[in-house]
Amino acid sequence: MREYLLTLCITAAVTYLLTGPVRKFAIVAGAMPEIRARDVHREPTPRLGGIAMFFGLCAGLLTADHLTNLSQLFEKSNEPRALLSGAALIWLIGVLDDKFEIDALIKLGGQMIAAGVMVMQGLTILWLPIPGVGSVALTQWQGTLLTVALVVITINAVNFVDGLDGLAAGMVCIAAAAFFLYAYRIWYSYGIEAAAPATLFAAILMGMCLGFLPHNMHPARIFMGDSGSMLIGLVLAAGAISVTGQVDPDALKLFAGSEKEAVHQTVPVYIPLILPLTIIAVPAADLILAIVRRTWRGQSPFAADRGHLHHRLLEIGHSHSRAVLIMYFWSALIAFGALTYSVNSASMWIVLSVVVLSTLGLVLLLLPRFTPRTPRWAEAFVPPRYRRRRAAPAAAPDAPDASAPADPEEAADDHRTPVAAGVSGVNGATAVGPRARLADRSRPR
Repeated sequence: MREYLLTLCITAAVTYLLTGPVRKFAIVAGAMPEIRARDVHREPTPRLGGIAMFFGLCAGLLTADHLTNLSQLFEKSNEPRALLSGAALIWLIGVLDDKFEIDALIKLGGQMIAAGVMVMQGLTILWLPIPGVGSVALTQWQGTLLTVALVVITINAVNFVDGLDGLAAGMVCIAAAAFFLYAYRIWYSYGIEAAAPATLFAAILMGMCLGFLPHNMHPARIFMGDSGSMLIGLVLAAGAISVTGQVDPDALKLFAGSEKEAVHQTVPVYIPLILPLTIIAVPAADLILAIVRRTWRGQSPFAADRGHLHHRLLEIGHSHSRAVLIMYFWSALIAFGALTYSVNSASMWIVLSVVVLSTLGLVLLLLPRFTPRTPRWAEAFVPPRYRRRRAAPAAAPDAPDASAPADPEEAADDHRTPVAAGVSGVNGATAVGPRARLADRSRPR
């Protein structure tokens, strides 16, 4: 566990430290497109955050290769190299898209090629556990097609949900945390070495997301872009393929009896087509709804619009931060709820605690007109929007009306207007320029 945590921390540190220089590079390179009709942000913001995340991935794999126990993984398995090859290809395609806006079909072809590269190096689904049948060995073509489909679906599910500041990175981090607990239990508790690569992939993925989130929380200083969203989607899919397509369910010996009975009992967590879609159920649902909605209107499934789940949360009155938190809690509730199928009674209370806390947080966030406030003694440690309002000084008789909504975020949404890229002082327009968006952010803290 200590080596996994060290790998996670180094990945997060490298990603965090590189994101600032990458932001400056993105501004100089012009990877800061104009505001589009479907965008939620109001100021041009640089992309290419996936560059920092990719180098964080490389740092995590390099660190693991030099650790005592994890280094054996690189000697016995080719999966880490397969992941790095596919990640490099999908990252390069994402960087080109962030800069030049390449066609959606070209990106889809690149995603399929990246998945094929991983398959060629051994990262593929070898068999499927079928209820009532047992483990069914797949032919080479069947395993390749299923692996490519799973990778493409997961990549696009994460890409579609990347619409609000901090949303995609946070949701994938939650899914990776649940997946890490699952894969680590398979590897440590049952001694199945085939689950070690998936455990490493989940730890590195958490580090990538945690290192990038401080720069991407609302208001974001940089976006991950397609170079980041497609990258973390591929890493998440690679971990799911590794643990569910190459670990024999009967090797766990959870139940006495035949292999058919074991597979039947463990089906909720072992079917490769269900497990990755369970831990990212919210992005997957958003992907399916988007495809149905666009094809129903006669549009291309890849045509962008403002009908995603996070857009609908904003339309019904939730603030930006509240909409992101709601999606976080939904992801945690579903991911850790699915995880309860694979843990024993000794560890069940940990997972159930997360599920209960996620449910409680979701209920509190959905209460009408509920704005969380912090006690007076803790106001110095939280953002200004969670502090209690102080009485404003009396205005002069000839001063204009200074009334504003109670929520600073709502005030900002009401008065902000889109600004063209390249305007001095805009968030992201310069590497060191001012980025004040709310009235109270100009005051010293």
